[in-house]
Amino acid sequence: MAQTKSADLTEEQLQKPFDVVIAGAGYAGLAMALALKTSVPEFNVAIVDPRDPRQASKDQRSSAIAASGRNLFQALGIWDEMLASAQPVNEMIVTDSETGDAVRPVFLTFEGPDDSDAANSEAPDAAAPFAHMVPNQTMVRALAKAGAQHGLHFLAPDRVTHFSETGPFQQLTLDSGKTIKTRLLIAADGVRSALRELSGIKTVGWQYGQSAIVCTIGHTEPHNGRAWEHFLPAGPFAILPLPSDGEQHRSSLVWTEANTDAQRLVKGDEFTFRMELERRIGHELGTLSVLSPRQCFPLGLMVARDFVRPRFALLGDAAHGIHPIAGQGLNLGLRDVAALSETIVDAARLGLDFGAEDVLKTYERWRRADTVQMAATTDILNRLFSNNLAPIRLARTIGLGLVDRMPGLKKRFIGEAAGFSSQPKLLRGELI
Repeated sequence: MAQTKSADLTEEQLQKPFDVVIAGAGYAGLAMALALKTSVPEFNVAIVDPRDPRQASKDQRSSAIAASGRNLFQALGIWDEMLASAQPVNEMIVTDSETGDAVRPVFLTFEGPDDSDAANSEAPDAAAPFAHMVPNQTMVRALAKAGAQHGLHFLAPDRVTHFSETGPFQQLTLDSGKTIKTRLLIAADGVRSALRELSGIKTVGWQYGQSAIVCTIGHTEPHNGRAWEHFLPAGPFAILPLPSDGEQHRSSLVWTEANTDAQRLVKGDEFTFRMELERRIGHELGTLSVLSPRQCFPLGLMVARDFVRPRFALLGDAAHGIHPIAGQGLNLGLRDVAALSETIVDAARLGLDFGAEDVLKTYERWRRADTVQMAATTDILNRLFSNNLAPIRLARTIGLGLVDRMPGLKKRFIGEAAGFSSQPKLLRGELI
C-alpha cells in the first residue's frame, strides 16, 4: 500500500468532510484546485494522486497553451512564473505532402493577432501570440506551488480505490487504507480514468491504429518562433518551437505513424531515427539531434457519455481524449476547468448544493457541445489528411489554399485555436 504523506493534515482534519476532493494531480486537477481556492479561500480542497506534484517530475514533454489558457493562468496568478520558461508561437505553417517530397508547398499559414485585432477583441492582451509552448514540468510545478500557498491539501502518494454516495457526501476509500468524505469528487485521473469506470459512466470512441512519437529535438538553425505541421500520409508531423538551451536550438516533436512503425522507430537505433527525421523535416532547421528519450503514445478518440453523476464530475482527459492533430487536448481540459470551477463557485455563493446533480448538469451542458465539436473536428481532420488518395489530396489542397486567402475565415480559425469561442470568466482572464 502507498504511504500517504499527509503531514499537513492531522487525523482530526482527515475526519472533517472536504468540500471538494480532486483525484489526479495533472494540469487539469491542479488548475481546478487552484481556481477553487483563489475564488473561495475557505473551501476545504484536497488533491489525491499516486505521485506528489510538489516533487520533481521526469516528464520531458511540453504543451501548447492557447491564448485562453494563458488568460486562465494569468487570472490564477502563475503565468509570469510559467512565462520565464515559455516559447511564444508566432506563426504556424501547414503543408500537405508526401514523405519524400523535396519541396513542400505552404498551403496555410497562421500568425498571431496583430495590433489591429486588439481593439476588436474581447480577450485581454489580444496582440500577444496565439499560443506558447510550456514544459509540462514548469506548468505542474507552478500550479502545485501556488496551490500549496493557497492552502490546498495534498494526499500523495495515494489514490482513490472506491467511492460511494452517502447522504450529502461521497465517502472515499484510499489505497493507504484511510477513508475521507467530500461534498464533491472530481475525477481528473486521465483518459483511462479508473474513477470513471467505477462510476459506471460509459464512453464512445475508437482507436486510430496510430501512435504519436514524442521527443525533444535539437537543431543548428533557429526556429524563430515558427511551428510546422506537415500532413503526411501516415498522419500529422508537427515541429513545435521550444526555448533555446544556451546555444542549442530546440523544438518539440509530435510525429504520428501507424502503431507498428511507431514502435519500430522508438525502439530502433538513434541513427536510423535521425535519418527518418531528416527525410520529413528537410534542411529547414539545419543539423538535427535527439535530446530526450523517445516516447510513444497510442492515439484514439474517447468522449464520456455523461460528464457528471451526483457528487461526481469528470474533468479533462477523464472526460475526453482527442487526436493531437490540432494540439487542443490540454486547452480543451482548461476550458473544462474554467466552466466547472465557475459552476461550483456560483452555486456556493448562492447557497446551493454544488455537488447536486442538477447543479453539475450546468457544467455538462456548458462543455458537451464544445467537446463533441472538437472531437468530431479532429477525427475528420485525421481521416482527411492521414491518407494518400489523389482525389482527397487535391480537394484538401484546394481547401487549405482557399482558407489561406480568406482573412475572415482564417481569423475565425485562429480564434477557435486560441480558445476564445468558450467564454467562462477565467478564459477571459477574470477571476470568478
